[in-house]
Amino acid sequence: MSEYVATVEWSRDGQDFTDNRYSRAHDWRFDGGAVVRGSSAPSSVPVPMSDPAAVDPEEALVAAVSSCHMLFFLAYAARGGFVVDHYRDEAVAVMGRDDRGKVSITHVTLRPAVVFSGETQPDAAGLDDLHHRAHEACYIANSIRAEVAIEPR
Repeated sequence: MSEYVATVEWSRDGQDFTDNRYSRAHDWRFDGGAVVRGSSAPSSVPVPMSDPAAVDPEEALVAAVSSCHMLFFLAYAARGGFVVDHYRDEAVAVMGRDDRGKVSITHVTLRPAVVFSGETQPDAAGLDDLHHRAHEACYIANSIRAEVAIEPR
């Protein structure tokens, strides 16, 4: 099995804290050296306590589901002899109350638009099959409780 590590770091930096008006901005550090600015969503914690330019955990979750699906899709397309020139997904996650009554991401919709080139291109059934296999293999989709739907464009 594999292990994945992210370091999440926040510092008060002298701000008042107990008044609940402290900055929620923080950093996500990854093993390859990437640093991503994170924050609560402005819809959860108003600006200026949140940073609207940063990535919030809900956005990160939908991006992780989309990215995982795309990576498997590209792998299956390559194995099938299809040349993918461009892949764009405008993925959306919906937050609501789940069957336990807890607020959670209850639905993720992936909307991948894929551009192929070359003589061999999948027909509609082949494209559906590539998306189905990618979805079945996606570690992230297999790890969350939310329903994940695929709506190719």
